[in-house]
Amino acid sequence: MSQGLIRRKDKELGQAEVEALLERTAIGHFATVSESGFPYVVPNLFVYAEGKIYTHNSSVTGHFRQNVAHSSQVCFEIAEMGQVWPYGEFECDTTTSYASAIGFGTIQVVNDPTEKARFFDRFMAKYADTEWERPKGFYPRLEQVTVYCIELAQLTGKHGPLPAVSEQWPAKNNTRSPRARVGENSGLRTED
Repeated sequence: MSQGLIRRKDKELGQAEVEALLERTAIGHFATVSESGFPYVVPNLFVYAEGKIYTHNSSVTGHFRQNVAHSSQVCFEIAEMGQVWPYGEFECDTTTSYASAIGFGTIQVVNDPTEKARFFDRFMAKYADTEWERPKGFYPRLEQVTVYCIELAQLTGKHGPLPAVSEQWPAKNNTRSPRARVGENSGLRTED
């Protein structure tokens, strides 16, 4: 698997950081394309294991399954939003801390019942409460779900960490419009 190009190298996450993000993030967004060329994005729970992304839905054929049958090309995205913070003196000088990852690859349906059960073991390990007292590894309705596996061809991650308070406005002014002035009556700013 290769990582794609990140324009802002100062924001790039290393492979281990991307994998940690994949392990802790709850919801991913999966993008496919229909036969008529329309994109379709669906949010879903997922598991990252052995360098692959696994997800599932009902065995009833809908947009997602139809698109996968049409084309195995898929894009996957996750993100965590952190804190909103000011870096300059104007409203537009505001940003947020975050971490995100985007992957591209090919998707296929997992038909083997043993592999499907392994997915659900991992799925329950990620999402279930450890105090639930239910039979582990027992999935009587495997034939009623479709499990998908994404072989990642490219995976990138980036982040915008929250700086120390001493690096935020008003302690430090990093406004992108240092010569801007607020208009007297209009509320609009003008450049000198």
